[in-house]
Amino acid sequence: MTIGTQEQARQQEDSQQEGRLAQVNMAFIAAIVAVATIGGFMFGYDSGVINGTQEGLEKAFDLSKLGTGLNVGAILIGCAVGAFLAGRLSDRFGRRGVMMIAAVLFLVSALIAGAAPSSAIFILGRLLGGLGVGAASVLSPVYISEVTPAEIRGRLSSVQQVMIITGLTGAFLANYALAHSAGGSQGLLWGGYPAWRWMFWMQVIPAAVYFLALLAIPESPRFLILRGRDAEALAVLTRLFGRDAAVRKVADVRATLIQDHRPRLADLKDPATGRLRPIVWAGVMLAIFQQFVGINIVFYYGSVLWQSVGFSEDDALATNIISGFVSIAACVATLFLVDRVGRKPLLLIGSAGMAVTLAAMAYAFSTGTFDAAGKLALAPGIGRIAFISALAYSALFNLSWGPIMWVMLGEMFPTQIRGSALAVAGFAQWTANFAISVSFPALLANVGLPLTYSFYAASAFISFFLVQRLIHETAGRELEDMAG
Repeated sequence: MTIGTQEQARQQEDSQQEGRLAQVNMAFIAAIVAVATIGGFMFGYDSGVINGTQEGLEKAFDLSKLGTGLNVGAILIGCAVGAFLAGRLSDRFGRRGVMMIAAVLFLVSALIAGAAPSSAIFILGRLLGGLGVGAASVLSPVYISEVTPAEIRGRLSSVQQVMIITGLTGAFLANYALAHSAGGSQGLLWGGYPAWRWMFWMQVIPAAVYFLALLAIPESPRFLILRGRDAEALAVLTRLFGRDAAVRKVADVRATLIQDHRPRLADLKDPATGRLRPIVWAGVMLAIFQQFVGINIVFYYGSVLWQSVGFSEDDALATNIISGFVSIAACVATLFLVDRVGRKPLLLIGSAGMAVTLAAMAYAFSTGTFDAAGKLALAPGIGRIAFISALAYSALFNLSWGPIMWVMLGEMFPTQIRGSALAVAGFAQWTANFAISVSFPALLANVGLPLTYSFYAASAFISFFLVQRLIHETAGRELEDMAG
C-alpha cells in the first residue's frame, strides 16, 4: 500500500469515526463521566490526606515507626477487600449502587479518623475509608468504559487518573493550608482540635457531593443486560448513542454472555486447561507492577521523604503540591495521546522512563551524608538531581502506568468475566500497595533510600519486558470484541 493510499484510508477511518460520534449524546456522556470520576477524586483525596499527618498521629497515639506504618497502611487493607468485594458485588447490585455505598463509607471514615481517641479507632476509620477507595478504584473506570464510545473511551477513562491526582493535590493543598494556619500539623484550629484532625474532617465535603451526584446518573447499561433488564438498558443506550446503535449494542452484549449462569469467579478459568485465563494474569501483572515502581511512597510519605533529606515540614508540604501539579499536567497529556498513540506504547515509555529516573534518585540518595540529627543531607547539586528526577518520575508515571492501568482494567476483560476479573486484579493491586507502603518506614530506617529506590527502579525495568510479552492493544476496540 502506498503512502497516499494509507493516508486516504486513515482519513476515511477518521471520517467514519466522526460520523459515529456525531450520533452520540456527548453532553450526557460528559455529565456521567464527571460524576463517576468524583470517585477518582475521593480515591486520591482519601489516599493523600495521610500525607502530612504522620507527626500528629505519632504524638497523639505514641506510635513507633512500625506503628506509623500500620496506621498509614491500614487504609490499604480496606482497599484490597473493597476492590475484591466491589468487583463481585457490582455484578449483583450494579456499578452505581456499589459506588453509592463507597460514598457513604468515605463520609463515615472521615468523621471517625478525625475524631479517633486511639490508634485502634483511627485504624478502624481508615479501614472503612479503604473499603470505599477500593470500590471506587475499580468501579469508576469500568463504569466509564461501559457508557462511552470505543473511539474516545481511553481518553474519557483517563479522566479518572486526572481526578485521582486532583484529589491527591486537593488533599495536599488542604493539609498545607491547615498546617500553615495552625503553625504546624499539631497546632490547634477550630474547636481546639489540632490541624491534623481537621485534615481528615475536610473530606466530608467532597464525600457528600459524590453521594448526591451519583443519584443523578443511570446504572451501567451493560450491567442491566447482565441482569436481564434489557428494556432499561435499551433506554439508557438510546439516550447515549441513539436508537439504532442502542439496539445493536444490546444484541452485541447479549451475544457475549454465557446464558446458562450469571457471572462467577469460576469463569476466570480457561475451560480447556482449568487454569486462570492469560488475560487475567495480564491484568494482575499490570495491577502489581503499578505499585512495585513505588509511586505511592511519593503519595503517602512525600513529606517524610523530603524532610529526611533536609526540607522543613512547610517546604516538604509545598514540594508535594508542586509534584501534584506536575502529575496533573502529565495526566492531561495522556488524554490527548491514549486513543491516538495507544495503551501499550505509553506503558513501555513509562516503564523505561521510570527505570531511569528511579535509578537517578537511588544514585543521588547514595551520595548523601547524615547530619547530627540523623537526617540525610545531600549536596546542593545532588539535591537538585533528586528533586528533578522525582518530578520527572511522577510525570512519567502519570503519563503512562497511572492512568493506563485503570483504562486497561476497565476495558480489557470480556463482559462475562469483567466483574470477577476486576475483583482479582483490584485485590492484587491494593495488596501490593499495602506491602510497598507499610514496608517503607522500616526500609527507610534499616536499609536506606538507595537500596529501597533501587528495588523500585528494578521493578520498572522488569515491567517493560512484561508489557512487551503480555499486553495486547485495546485502543478503538468495542468492549464486546475483547477476548478472554
